[in-house]
Amino acid sequence: MPTRRPHPLRVLLVPLLLSAALLGTGCEESPTGRKQIALVPDAQMTALGEQGFAELLRSLPLNDDPDVRAYVGCVAEALVDALPQPHGRWSIAVFDDPTPNAFALPGGKIGVHIGMLQVARTPDQLAAVIAHEIAHVLADHSNERLTQELAVQGGLMLVDLFAEEPGSLKHEVLRGALGIGAEYGLLLPYSRTHEREADRIGRDLMAQAGFNPRASVMLWRNMAAAGGGQPLAFLSTHPTHDTRMNELAEGMDQAVVVYRQARAAGRTPACALP
Repeated sequence: MPTRRPHPLRVLLVPLLLSAALLGTGCEESPTGRKQIALVPDAQMTALGEQGFAELLRSLPLNDDPDVRAYVGCVAEALVDALPQPHGRWSIAVFDDPTPNAFALPGGKIGVHIGMLQVARTPDQLAAVIAHEIAHVLADHSNERLTQELAVQGGLMLVDLFAEEPGSLKHEVLRGALGIGAEYGLLLPYSRTHEREADRIGRDLMAQAGFNPRASVMLWRNMAAAGGGQPLAFLSTHPTHDTRMNELAEGMDQAVVVYRQARAAGRTPACALP
């Protein structure tokens, strides 16, 4: 049986992608000043976000309680209003799903599961959740993660391309080792970095919007109580609850100053619990 070779266009894409990654190192910074590589065009990320949000709207039931929708919308809109201008229009949906979850997608899409209201029990705590998800978008984390995954796939393609004995045990062991090394040495640590960064950016955003940033620590206390045990931090894409609370507390004094300034300037969101 003839050996299957990669498509010529894919072979060309690999060195171009890896070269672009190397050339782009240090050229971009996240809102916290962290160096990052995000190579996917913004227009494409927006299209992906819109496509994903549309699919969720088709596949998941929406909550039909007008009080719940008004409450979540009030919190989300107060946060969006605090974003740097121009921030564009954001769409907000409340899904009738009991799992405590929320997300934000490129292109200005916010989704909140109704189950999150059982954990985020106050407007300030809900603001901490939504601000955290918005922060992922502000920091271009989806783009960065997609770029990393494309780079990993490019590395695996190179292993296949230059293998002396394609399909041999040696080749498969090398390929598997590269995949595992990429997952635990690159993708998961970056995910933890993203989560920590989103915690910090989200805490500061909620303060700028007039929500009490101290609620971010209380939120994770609630999450810890609701979630029970969780994986070791090394094998998890999320920091432990204790780690998150400690790191959020580190910059809390300055966040409280920003919060008080926002309130004094008239940012006093009045979002009524349903």
